[in-house]
Amino acid sequence: MYDSIQLAAIANRNRHRIVDMVHEVGVGHVGGSLSVIDVLTALYENEVDLTSNSRARLVLSKGHCTPALYAEFTQKGLISEDEYKTFRQLNSKLQGHPCVRYYPQIDATTGLLGQGLSSGFGMAMAKRTNGDNHMVYVIVGDGELQEGQNWEAFMAIGHYKLSNLAVFIDRNRLSSAGPTDNNVTLEPLADKLKAFNFHVIEIDGHNMDEILSAIQEAKDSQEKPCAIISHTVKGKGISFMENNPEWHSKGITDEQYAIALHDLAAKSEVDA
Repeated sequence: MYDSIQLAAIANRNRHRIVDMVHEVGVGHVGGSLSVIDVLTALYENEVDLTSNSRARLVLSKGHCTPALYAEFTQKGLISEDEYKTFRQLNSKLQGHPCVRYYPQIDATTGLLGQGLSSGFGMAMAKRTNGDNHMVYVIVGDGELQEGQNWEAFMAIGHYKLSNLAVFIDRNRLSSAGPTDNNVTLEPLADKLKAFNFHVIEIDGHNMDEILSAIQEAKDSQEKPCAIISHTVKGKGISFMENNPEWHSKGITDEQYAIALHDLAAKSEVDA
């Protein structure tokens, strides 16, 4: 188990890998990957044992953010430092969306937004039925919550009181179409989730202490499933990407790459 300082350092290394990937291939969902990487790192490093079949499960429902997933898989030694730079290239296993065909450690093929929470519901129900006490974690995007299937899943999960499921909502408030609330507003999100019988926690999704505390609170919840609203910044860590909807999916030029590396190096010095 890593502490918050160690996890923050790992997450920053993963940010380097995300930027490397997208710069190398010239395309990729970089903004959302940078917003979700802290939560993803904490879950895979401390909660999801990829060496075991009997373990917690993690569904990355916002499947377009594979740069974050592959960065963490590189950290875990499942992907080599050279291989992750083949992201989205012809004949590469590193597809633009997670695929269980290439990596059995991926718990669900995702990318068609709105379906991951339903998959997590099925996994959590199966674990309860089989007497398996491991958790199921699902990461969804806030833009993704415009899809109605999520709300059917919320309703079912709350009805069955699946306390072995925790859903992290990456609340960066931006989608490919701009601010999420320009479509159909999600607020009051916490109140809506409470009405669906969820225990709701709100955190700074870039603060490792708060992330670890929320994970433990979710594991301790005995009566209700847990929804963690993780307030994040799209493009976190890169000055010209932060809160900029243009960086939902975009390539990184050589000049931008140099700036990004400088920003990440400065962050490493601050965190040290």
